[in-house]
Amino acid sequence: QVQLVESGGGSVQAGGSLRLSCAASGYTYSARCMGWFRQAPGKEREGVATIYTSGAATSYVDSVKGRFTISQDNAKNTLYLQMNSLKPEDTAMYYCAASDLWCRMRPDDFAYWGQGTQVTVSS
Repeated sequence: QVQLVESGGGSVQAGGSLRLSCAASGYTYSARCMGWFRQAPGKEREGVATIYTSGAATSYVDSVKGRFTISQDNAKNTLYLQMNSLKPEDTAMYYCAASDLWCRMRPDDFAYWGQGTQVTVSS
C-alpha cells in the first residue's frame, strides 16, 4: 500500500513561512493527482491545493492563492507545499493525499492519506 508521511509543520507568527513535505513510500505509485487538505478543530476538512502529477497543472483554494505553492519532486517521490504570508486562519492540521481519478478539492475523491502535520499561526 502507498504510504504518505507529512512533515514540516510547526508554529509561526503571522506573515511567516513554512514548507510542508509529503514523502511517498511503499510500492511505487503514480497517482493522477496529489493534494493538500487542512482541517481545523471543529471544522470540515477543506482542499487547499492540488497538482496533476503528469503535467504539473495546479489549483488552489481562493483563500491561499498568491501565498501558497504546491510542487512535486518526482525523483524523490515527494510533494511540497510552500506557505508564505501565513495568517492565523491558516491554522489547521494539514494532510497530504493522492487520487487515482479526480483532481477536485474534495476529500472523498482521495483514496490515500498521510497522518497530518500541525500548522499553527499566531497573530
